[in-house]
Amino acid sequence: MKPLAAIYLPDRRHYELRFQSLFDTGRAYAFECDAAGHVDLDALSARAKLNYLYARGAIGREFSMPEVRRQPRPH
Repeated sequence: MKPLAAIYLPDRRHYELRFQSLFDTGRAYAFECDAAGHVDLDALSARAKLNYLYARGAIGREFSMPEVRRQPRPH
């Protein structure tokens, strides 16, 4: 049985799919996703969609495998 807080309180976290640069530790692309790492491409702007597709295509050459991170939601 779930505790009452888990049933009635909304989840205050969201997730991001982060592509970290292999060469520049300060460079990365991050996209909002679900807990499984699925990005809603229809919700992205045209530029964000291009960046997502670029980062995904450059895995192993410019970016590491993406990582799903849990982030607090802004209030």
